Amino acid sequence: MNIMDFNVKKLAADAGTFLSRAVQFTEEKLGQAEKTELDAHLENLLSKAECTKIWTEKIMKQTEVLLQPNPNARIEEFVYEKLDRKAPSRINNPELLGQYMIDAGTEFGPGTAYGNALIKCGETQKRIGTADRELIQTSALNFLTPLRNFIEGDYKTIAKERKLLQNKRLDLDAAKTRLKKAKAAETRASIWAEEVTKSEQELRITQSEFDRQAEITRLLLEGISSTHAHHLRCLNDFVEAQMTYYAQCYQYMLDLQKQLGSFPSIYHCNNNQTSVAPTPSASSNVIGSSTLTSTSGLVITSPSNLTDLKECSGSRKARVLYDYDAANSTELSLLADEVITVFSVVGMDSDWLMGERGNQKGRVPITYLELLN
Repeated sequence: MNIMDFNVKKLAADAGTFLSRAVQFTEEKLGQAEKTELDAHLENLLSKAECTKIWTEKIMKQTEVLLQPNPNARIEEFVYEKLDRKAPSRINNPELLGQYMIDAGTEFGPGTAYGNALIKCGETQKRIGTADRELIQTSALNFLTPLRNFIEGDYKTIAKERKLLQNKRLDLDAAKTRLKKAKAAETRASIWAEEVTKSEQELRITQSEFDRQAEITRLLLEGISSTHAHHLRCLNDFVEAQMTYYAQCYQYMLDLQKQLGSFPSIYHCNNNQTSVAPTPSASSNVIGSSTLTSTSGLVITSPSNLTDLKECSGSRKARVLYDYDAANSTELSLLADEVITVFSVVGMDSDWLMGERGNQKGRVPITYLELLN
């Protein structure tokens, strides 16, 4: 029974305090009551904290959009995070594109120019996808997590103490108002003397609580400068992660461009239509000093001893300079950088040699080869 009485009394006291604050707040808004103003330094700290919170939220949300443009995926990741479970790993867009390219290139044939180019592009896209995944992970750990911790941790504490400071200020101003009314009534009736004494004591208590809460709030708010310094370090980490990502992508694409640039300037069909071989210059019988310029701007110097090979009956090893698609069953398809055996056949066109790779044999264009010592 005593516990029930205590709970009822506490509930009544809390209700009275809430009502008193509500009345004070309303009278302040209507201009019917005075309001204790915070000192300028504390007001500036409060403004700085609010500004930090607003812009941190905006930067954090837009960074999330940048790293994961798919809103459904972001929602799914948020749900898994709240459930404290790991989100399932999914293939990203560059990786998916890369896999499609590799599958298509395999279907068309790695020995064809288009098929080989698709495979090379697909492998590069998958490497970019891996780099993209690393960027997201690094940025989430070093940039987004600290920002989120501030919003969900430090700023929530500041907001809680700020709300408490607001309540203490309302209590203080309500006590001031009661004391003012009691003193005004005291001049008319001595019975109010006790009420004045009570109001003065209440004012001293509320003033002390307000000052204490203002100091607590001020100390918390002064930590915002440290938060800015921490977020600056996180921002540097984010920029470094982006720099690494874009440098990797640039290098991947540069390497891919070089690979595609090594392809012959004239591509051949993937079917059995007539293929056009590179047309040698009038001095093709003396290739040693001549140079061949492709449409991609690459200049390749052909070795002089290929002509010598035409005049002997021996065989030599040769490195393939470009991919080549066989136009018919008498020719041999080639892949750039592979090494094959070549030899001359009496009566064969001067622009061609016979190539051999394992059990496969066929004609190969001489301008696609570099004879090895």
